[in-house]
Amino acid sequence: MAKTFLKNLLIAFLISGGLLFLLAFLVYRLELKENVVSLAIILVYVLSNLTAGILLGKKLQSRKFLWGLLEGTAYFVILVVVSLIVNKSTADVAGNFFFTLLICAGSGMLGGMLG
Repeated sequence: MAKTFLKNLLIAFLISGGLLFLLAFLVYRLELKENVVSLAIILVYVLSNLTAGILLGKKLQSRKFLWGLLEGTAYFVILVVVSLIVNKSTADVAGNFFFTLLICAGSGMLGGMLG
């Protein structure tokens, strides 16, 4: 069970990495505005956690919503820790902390229910 959970968490971060790479390319080529980029980053969080939650729900088959919620929360915690390590402050994390937590945990839980 732990192996499946970690595997799906890794899948979520791989999806995020790919989508963020695509977003960076689009920002470079199309000179997207900041509000469009912010919306796209939220979409990356949703798609990553939704996909991982669906895969986790299909694999585990019991308490799927709870496992999806835990996956989204774990994704968020790793995101916060990496942000703190890179930025060396809590300023960036504090501004959107609860909104980002809600997005990650909620989309993971929805994915688990759909899986």
